[in-house]
Amino acid sequence: MSIHSFIDALPKVELHVHLVGSASVPTVLELSRRHPGSGVPTTEEELRAFYVFRDFTDFAAVYQAVNALVREPEDVATLVTGLAGDLAGQNGRYAEVTVTPYAHHVAGMPMRAVTEALDIAARSSFDEHGVRIGYIFDIPGECGAEAARVTLDHALQEPPQALVAFGLAGIEQERVRHRDAFRDAFRAATAAGLHSVPHAGEMTGPETVWEVVGHLGAERIGHGISCLDDPRLVAHLREAQIPLDVCPTSNVCTGQVARIAEHPLPRLLGEGLFVTLNSDDPPMFATTLTGEYRIAADVFGLDRAALAALARNAVTASYLGSAAKRDLLAEIDALA
Repeated sequence: MSIHSFIDALPKVELHVHLVGSASVPTVLELSRRHPGSGVPTTEEELRAFYVFRDFTDFAAVYQAVNALVREPEDVATLVTGLAGDLAGQNGRYAEVTVTPYAHHVAGMPMRAVTEALDIAARSSFDEHGVRIGYIFDIPGECGAEAARVTLDHALQEPPQALVAFGLAGIEQERVRHRDAFRDAFRAATAAGLHSVPHAGEMTGPETVWEVVGHLGAERIGHGISCLDDPRLVAHLREAQIPLDVCPTSNVCTGQVARIAEHPLPRLLGEGLFVTLNSDDPPMFATTLTGEYRIAADVFGLDRAALAALARNAVTASYLGSAAKRDLLAEIDALA
């Protein structure tokens, strides 16, 4: 069996994928044609050019433009089931999908309607594709205290059945101004039993990672790659075995890493950190979860044992039930 065939056969779990960022090119084109004047291209060639980003700020603007096309609860459900179908074709078994309720609130969607759409989509994803879905509700950091309030209210008052965690994303440089609001929101969310999975250390330095570890109770961190600039932080993450959701292609596409060959994935692994592989916003970055495993093999030379270890890490770091975890780990072990 070739290394690519091994990757194809490997049962996979996706822990870091954004709902709107998972929208396929045909889906985005359908929505943009339905809503002319949105600023999002209506042809495939133009859309792929639209998905070439100068930097993270440019990416955020494009993401917001696509996000604005999602105007009905049915659109939300379509994105979830579309993601599940894409993952099923990659032997993906479970995904924790990051949803931004504030964006749907701004679009005028009622809280209950969004939750019903997410519940229906989670059931359909398993019934039609065999893919289990968990949800993460995240605060768009640049939107401040109001976004924190809306996200927390939705999570506590009208949560979907599969809600497992609370997150924080967006432009990291904007967080300092709203730090107290984010800390308060995470304190309430974790008190209610949600897991803490904020982004940090993607476009800023180790200080952002320290903030989410020390004040947001981070149990898992989105990206976290700048931790390597602080040996004391590396030692803490290694000792605590706090998982890092690493997304190599994403970091290159948004300008956080110059070239894929320069990505710090090998250094993170060499430091003994707990790493999982993820796709983040796959169609926007012209990647897939399988593609990230292939990069790990083709660019960084990871062998079958190392790839299987990454797959095990994703299962272990997930918020699946213990029986489902045990079954998936057994499948990975049988293949490896």
